[in-house]
Amino acid sequence: MSLTAPYDTGNIFAKILRGEVPSVKIWEDDHVLAFMDVFPQSEGHALVISKTSTAQTLLTIEPAELDRLTAAVQRTARAVERALAPDGFQIMQLNGAAGGQTVFHLHFHIIPRWADRPMKGHGQAPMADAAVLRDLADRIAAALD
Repeated sequence: MSLTAPYDTGNIFAKILRGEVPSVKIWEDDHVLAFMDVFPQSEGHALVISKTSTAQTLLTIEPAELDRLTAAVQRTARAVERALAPDGFQIMQLNGAAGGQTVFHLHFHIIPRWADRPMKGHGQAPMADAAVLRDLADRIAAALD
């Protein structure tokens, strides 16, 4: 997918936002949704997306929506850090197929990292157990400020 292709309303995140596909939510408000990645690269891998923008990339999102989204990423990352106590974390945001993007709805990855645990590759991790994800989401949600 190119950086300028029209928005695909059939993408998995659009389906999650419409309630057509389940997700393991951490938290949401009128503008953003934070939820667990079902193919986690690391324990506690979370995603944050806009509920109001159909931007596919960082280049096309409205500035006010980007402000809300990045504040949500920071809030969620703080909760991940408090809940799971990783040694560090990565924030990933991929743009276009050549940039590694696989879902063409702008999103941010929050990936906790531990010095003694290898991270799985993007798009290479197996599907996680829903009960495990629910437990992690509940722990992260309890640590929200």
